Amino acid sequence: EVQLVESGGGLVQAGGSLRLSCAASGFVFDDYAIGWFRQAPGKEREGVSYISSSDRSTYYADSVKGRFTMSSDNAKNTVYLEMNSLKPEDTAVYYCNAVFLERDYWGQGTQVTVSS
Repeated sequence: EVQLVESGGGLVQAGGSLRLSCAASGFVFDDYAIGWFRQAPGKEREGVSYISSSDRSTYYADSVKGRFTMSSDNAKNTVYLEMNSLKPEDTAVYYCNAVFLERDYWGQGTQVTVSS
């Protein structure tokens, strides 16, 4: 059974930090592009960052560049999203996503709330 389980969300003041984790199981981790998405109330889901399946390069949305860092621990089949200098506009449910060809898996999401 394929599973993506996010954790690490919570309530933090503006300027603070959080680290999200996404633990993957049930598929070959290295074959997949792994990404973080977020969805704020009333807004569409947007991509935050991802690690490519080809060379494991990391990409970031302009809105988080310089503040967020995505990393992976292949031995643990886990990806992380280190979020620093958080802003109220970062408030959203954060989702982990894994994609390989036609296979597309999502986690259940973890809430991040940044207070001003």
